Amino acid sequence: MKYLISGGGTGGHIFPAVSIANALREADPSCEILFVGALGRMEMERIPQSGYKIIGLPVKGFDRSRPWRNIRVVIDLVRSMIQARRIVRNFRPDVGIGVGGYASGAAMKVAAKMGVPILLQEQNGFAGVTNKLLKDDACKICVAYEGMERFFPKEKIILTGNPVRQNLTSGTKEEAIRYFNDEFGVNFIPDKQTLLIIGGSLGARTINQSIIAHLDELIDSEIQVIWQTGKNYFSDCKKALDECRLKFGPMSANIICTDFVSQMPLAYALADLVISRAGASSISELCLLGKPSILVPSPNVAEDHQTHNAMALVKKDAAVLVKDVEAKDILISNALALIKDSERLRSLKNNILTLALPDSARLIAEEVMRLAAK
Repeated sequence: MKYLISGGGTGGHIFPAVSIANALREADPSCEILFVGALGRMEMERIPQSGYKIIGLPVKGFDRSRPWRNIRVVIDLVRSMIQARRIVRNFRPDVGIGVGGYASGAAMKVAAKMGVPILLQEQNGFAGVTNKLLKDDACKICVAYEGMERFFPKEKIILTGNPVRQNLTSGTKEEAIRYFNDEFGVNFIPDKQTLLIIGGSLGARTINQSIIAHLDELIDSEIQVIWQTGKNYFSDCKKALDECRLKFGPMSANIICTDFVSQMPLAYALADLVISRAGASSISELCLLGKPSILVPSPNVAEDHQTHNAMALVKKDAAVLVKDVEAKDILISNALALIKDSERLRSLKNNILTLALPDSARLIAEEVMRLAAK
């Protein structure tokens, strides 16, 4: 069987695409998989690193602030459609899989017109523009949240969840204590509660600013903190923590400040509470692991989809939401109050576990293979 997978632009699209490809290859090692992405975007680097071939299209998103530039965008879209037709004709896929992003629109639209059955995977609680445009071309649409019939035909929807990174549940608290103490020279102990703060590979400005503004309170609380700043903000965050260490001395040794956490399974294993943005992949991981969390949706995403993602949990009393504009004032005080409230933590844990959808990549791969067999 041959599978054409298209999409990208952000890690939130790329990771599910690779996970689906891995699941298809695991089920059928002889299958052929080809990716189609957008030239100059993240997927052109990440997909080959994952062991798959990718072809780039010159497609770009529309520039809403400078509409005169869209003449070139339309020209590139036409070129992309022509190139996509050539790719589909030469590769002859049995199924096309769209995960969102500019390239997915061109590749899946052309594939559908050429008679290829299409499956879409929507990661967010508020459907992306590309998947909404492709809904009539799709045979099946795999979603991660309930209530997606407001965007897609109900008869096409399958609730599968989002694929999460492998081995996420492999870490233990004891292993985590040893790793972080050895790697960062801290003295974490099992009896103390741990706050995990994650902002993605680039970092989350508001979350980092909130931490810097309340470092004194975090140090005074004597909880253990793993603060993943992202590479864009690491130097400023490290400088702020170093200044606090001059003031507090050994007391400040309860905080790890790092731009990147390479051992996320261990970080999650140690965490009693997580502060995070509300991207689709992050939320799926929190659900699978049953981690109490405070979500701070990014305001800088299309159609405010992170707020929709977060609200799907808040409505089930499975997470706490702090608005980005309020975070600097209340995020840390809320976190310190919550991490000391064992009953509330237990309730959040139990509720978020009910939303977990494990084996998402395998379930999506099975749907793809069913389409291929028809």
